[in-house]
Amino acid sequence: MITKQKGCTDLIGREAKVWKFIDSIVDATMEKYNYNYIRTPIIEATDLFHRGIGESTDIVTKETYDFVDRGGRSITLRPEGTAGVVRSYIENKMYGNPAQPIKVYYNGTMYRYERPQAGRDRELTQFGAEILGSDDPLSDAEIISLAVNIYKMLGLKEIKVNINSLGDNTSRLKYREELIKYFKPHIKDLCEDCQERLQKNPLRILDCKVDKDKELLKNAPKTLDYLNDESRTRFERVQEYLDILGIKYEINPNIVRGLDYYNHTVFEIEAKVNGFGSNNVLGAGGRYNGLCSQLEGPETPCIGFASGIGRLALALELEKVKLPIVDDIDLFLLYVNEEEKKYALYLAQELRMAGFIVDTEYLGRGLKAQFKQADRLNAKYLAVLNSDDLNNNEIKLKNNKTKEEETISLDAIIYYLEEKINSTEDFETEEDGCHCDDCSGNCCCEGHHKEEV
Repeated sequence: MITKQKGCTDLIGREAKVWKFIDSIVDATMEKYNYNYIRTPIIEATDLFHRGIGESTDIVTKETYDFVDRGGRSITLRPEGTAGVVRSYIENKMYGNPAQPIKVYYNGTMYRYERPQAGRDRELTQFGAEILGSDDPLSDAEIISLAVNIYKMLGLKEIKVNINSLGDNTSRLKYREELIKYFKPHIKDLCEDCQERLQKNPLRILDCKVDKDKELLKNAPKTLDYLNDESRTRFERVQEYLDILGIKYEINPNIVRGLDYYNHTVFEIEAKVNGFGSNNVLGAGGRYNGLCSQLEGPETPCIGFASGIGRLALALELEKVKLPIVDDIDLFLLYVNEEEKKYALYLAQELRMAGFIVDTEYLGRGLKAQFKQADRLNAKYLAVLNSDDLNNNEIKLKNNKTKEEETISLDAIIYYLEEKINSTEDFETEEDGCHCDDCSGNCCCEGHHKEEV
C-alpha cells in the first residue's frame, strides 16, 4: 500500500471543516482591512530563497526542498511566503501602481524538511499579509493588529504580543559588531552551526534552538541598547499606535526572528494554550525594508506576518473553542422508483442553486436505510418523493427533530424551507427517529410499501 509522505497530512472530515472555517475568517478579516489576495507559485528558483531568506538561516541550510528539474534549473519548493510575494511585486511592477501601498495576503502550502511534531509538519499551510511601499510605523501596528484580531475572532482569548526592534542598517551593523566581540572568546562553547554563524550572521546565534538556554545567550547584548535615535523614535511610535489600538504587548529584546531580511520592528504572537508547551507562538513577522532591492527591485519598505494554520487549528482544539462548523444538511431527498429518482435529481439541483444544502440517495438502498443515512448526515428536513404527491404538484416535508410533517405545494418549497430553516435554532437530529416501517400513524413515507434494507 502506498502511504503519505512523512510530515504530510490527509485533511478530512471535521478537521477539514475547521481549516475551511479558519480560511473563511482569514478571508473576511483581510477584506475588512482591504488586503487583496495573491497567489504565487509553489515552486520558485532556488536563488530567490538563498538570496532573500539568507544563506546562513536554518531554513536555507537545512530545511528547503531543492531539486534540479528536467531543464537543468535549480528549483525549490517554497518554504515561506514573503520572498515569493516580493518577487511577484517586482516582476509585475506593482511599485508603479499609483494606489500605494500594496496590501496583499496569501494562504497556501509551504514545505520545510524538519522533524515533524505537533502543529509542525513538512508540508504546512500558512496564511500571511504584507504591506509593500510604506515605512510608516502605522503599518507595523496595523499588521500586528490584523494578526491579533484574526486570532480573537476565532475564539482564542489570552493573546500576547512580543515586540522588539533590530533598528536600521546602521544600528544593526553596530549591534552585529558587538555580538561578534561578545561571542568570539566563547565561540567553542557554542554548537557547530553557531560557530559558523559568528562571521556570517551573529544574530542567528540568538535564534539557536540548541544553545537557547545557555547563560551565554541569555546575557548577550540586547538590540535595544544599540538603536540610534531615529530607530528608537520609530520603535516608540509603533508602541504608541499599538496602545491606541488597544493591543497588549511586551518588549522582548530576545526576539530577532530566523530570517536575514528583517530590520526595525520584529514580533511574535503567543497564545496561552493548555498543552501547547513552551513553544506557544502562533504567528510572527516584522519589517524587511531591504529585501526588495536585494532581489533587484526598487528600494521598497515592507512589513508582514505569517501564521501556520495547522498550529492554529491545534490551539483551537486544545482550548476547546466551539466553532460554528456546519455538520448538518438542510434536506435529504428519499425515493423508491426511477420516476421519483429523476425528480430527486432535478429538485436537489433547484434547491442547491437556491442556497440550500441538499443530499439524496446514491446507492439504491431501501427507504429504511435511506432514513438512517439522513440521520447520519444530520438532515434537518426529510422529503420522501411519492409519485402520487408529485403528480398533484405536492411534497411531504418532515422536520427530522420534531417529527412534524406538512404537505406543501412544490411551488412553495423554497419559501417554506427559507422560513423554517432560517427561524430554527439548535437543530440537532435525534439518533433514533422514525424509519418508515418502524412507525405507526401518518408518516411521510405513506403510500410506499415497506422496503427491506
